[in-house]
Amino acid sequence: MEISAAGRLEVRITTADVGKRVSVRRLSEPGVAGEKFTDTVGVLTSWTDGVLLITRKSGECVRVAESALVAGKVVPSAPARRRGPATSYEELARVAARAWRPVESERLGGWELRAAGGFTRRANSVLPLGDPGLPLDEALTAVRRWYGERGLPAYVQTATGAEGTQELLCAELERRGWVREVTAEVWTGGLAPVADLAEGAGVVLSREADEAWLARYRRKGVSDVALRVLGSGPSVWFATVPGAGTTGTTDATDATDAPAAIGRCVVDGRWASFAAVEVDPARRRRGLATAVMAALARRALDEGASAAWLQVETDNAAARALYARMGFTVHHAYHHYRKPGDAGTL
Repeated sequence: MEISAAGRLEVRITTADVGKRVSVRRLSEPGVAGEKFTDTVGVLTSWTDGVLLITRKSGECVRVAESALVAGKVVPSAPARRRGPATSYEELARVAARAWRPVESERLGGWELRAAGGFTRRANSVLPLGDPGLPLDEALTAVRRWYGERGLPAYVQTATGAEGTQELLCAELERRGWVREVTAEVWTGGLAPVADLAEGAGVVLSREADEAWLARYRRKGVSDVALRVLGSGPSVWFATVPGAGTTGTTDATDATDAPAAIGRCVVDGRWASFAAVEVDPARRRRGLATAVMAALARRALDEGASAAWLQVETDNAAARALYARMGFTVHHAYHHYRKPGDAGTL
């Protein structure tokens, strides 16, 4: 907090600081037990009618009454040091987009409209990297029309918590009634430490998601479009740990024949992404997820990758603990916004 030479707290932010990362201290609400003051750090996304809107790293929006402010200052747009590979939000966003390629896309200025028959929000949402070339309301109208023509709900993928992320766009979407339906995080880490974790004995790698792999995949009834998305990317690998009942035949629809564990990795330059790491519930806590990721990591190292990224839901405590032990840390949060009333959900 800003403290003057006389020892008083001072508010050193104004409406001109909208769009900047700030730290503010305000009086706690009357009747709330605990501390007298509450601190909030995030991007100042608006300051109108005596109310500040601050978007935290997680994407949560906090409203602060101007009359309750006791201190405030602009702070660096991102932490001075970050563990894990050095990278920007835009680099990761583009790498992630190439790992889940849509079957159809169209440019709207700096925005990319993506569709893949409704399989995964990443491949069926707008990636807004840049200016759409239209006023925001017109751009959103065009987005809803484009997805409506395809029988899909319109989603806009945004990010918060890193330099260059889209806190301002999040606030504008919420002001227009768009609702945040999904929040997850992108974690990054070194690739070599993952490769060193286990020998990965029994892990079979393939270029295709065969019937056995799909029998363990949590999305059942995968369509041809979904298979195209799963197989997309610069260099895609699928990992399988055969289950006790797997015979190697193509008939792996029964749960007893499904693999013990699976995973997917996309190698893209220096980056390797991990996804669809799933383990038979009866075989969890036996190191199978680690073995799958280690085997995929070694293959990615052979192809020249050195860094890794993955996405994890904020409420998946087991996965978060596993990835933290592997050396991964949070880089940014990402969200999918949807306008209520649009056809269907994904």
